[in-house]
Amino acid sequence: MNIEELQKIESEIESLRKRKIELLSESAKKDISEDYEFTTPEGSKIKLSEMFGNSQYLFTIHNMGKGCSYCTMWADGMIGVSKHIEKKGSFWLVSPDSPQTHKEFKESRNWDFNSVSSQGNNFTADMGYYTKENGYYPGVSVFEKSADGKIKRISKDYFGPGDFYCNVWHFYDLLPSENITLNS
Repeated sequence: MNIEELQKIESEIESLRKRKIELLSESAKKDISEDYEFTTPEGSKIKLSEMFGNSQYLFTIHNMGKGCSYCTMWADGMIGVSKHIEKKGSFWLVSPDSPQTHKEFKESRNWDFNSVSSQGNNFTADMGYYTKENGYYPGVSVFEKSADGKIKRISKDYFGPGDFYCNVWHFYDLLPSENITLNS
């Protein structure tokens, strides 16, 4: 085994990952003028500005809903990491499912993190995670709220097989077969 070559590859991967984040952050920058209203699984309304709580930052997971087994896997993985993310900012999963469907699915998966339904608003489309032509895309947006209450998106990324947001992919990579199917 060539340790030096492996270290070089790891360094290149990390450098490329950081550059990807820089480019995505540049394209993500967006002032948010609408205070979108969402519905919690309990049926109450909450505005985007309120989702920050006492944090300066807000991480929103753009989930594709109950029908996506990959999104379910990502969300299942968030059970363990959401508390760590919340040390840096507020954390919410945003589902396009109806509030009732989302509530039932969240409970069936034992998701213990904050989540809302975006049904009835344009948040997901406005953030670039939904188009009429192609439907929903999974990913994450990070927002910042200034002292005067102004909100801007400062970063984003998309989720997909092999991404850095779901460690399951990297375990699957260790298997000899490339034809692994996912059953949630």
